[in-house]
Amino acid sequence: MAVSVNFESGILNLELPLMEDFYTIQGEGFYQGSAAYFIRLGGCEVRCVWCDVKDSWDVNAHPKIEISTLSAKAKASGSQIVVVTGGEPSMHNLGPLTQELRESGLKTHIETSGAYPLTGTWDWVCFSPKKFKAPHISIPLKANELKVVIFHKKDFEWAEEFASKVSTTCHLYLQPEWSKEKEMLPAIIDYVKANPKWKISLQVHKYMNIP
Repeated sequence: MAVSVNFESGILNLELPLMEDFYTIQGEGFYQGSAAYFIRLGGCEVRCVWCDVKDSWDVNAHPKIEISTLSAKAKASGSQIVVVTGGEPSMHNLGPLTQELRESGLKTHIETSGAYPLTGTWDWVCFSPKKFKAPHISIPLKANELKVVIFHKKDFEWAEEFASKVSTTCHLYLQPEWSKEKEMLPAIIDYVKANPKWKISLQVHKYMNIP
């Protein structure tokens, strides 16, 4: 079921700061292996120290693109799924964008740390909380998928904290931070074997050398 959210502001965001957009294979989580069109928006105040897209942080460093253009390019790609990511996409008013995408017959997915309340209408919400900026209290129950990045062993406690807040139908994933994969993956494997409600998510797009 799609998650519908009314945006609080009366101002329509008909343009959004775009870092990049591209058609590729979803490399993580529940939809891993599926074709998807990615819209990566600029701007992030979460600023994880291990972030692999730090160029996205400065919202003013990226051109503002009309949402009609973004939607048209996504539709033309042939993809059925559009993933809105960042940066931190929830800092923007995404109501008009999701409306355009859904009117084009596309499925709307978001990947968010949950730092701000969601706006827009979403077919899939991937919630990946970060310690660098606390998630908004409204986000966990909207999540279809909880994906926690494991950077060190204390992050398992962090993962369990949010597993207790999401719905019972939410899919639970543990994902090693890329630079610590060799160190943390064995620990994640042991943890999932001991706690089988969790599954492992790997960044398979990096193994395949695709965006």
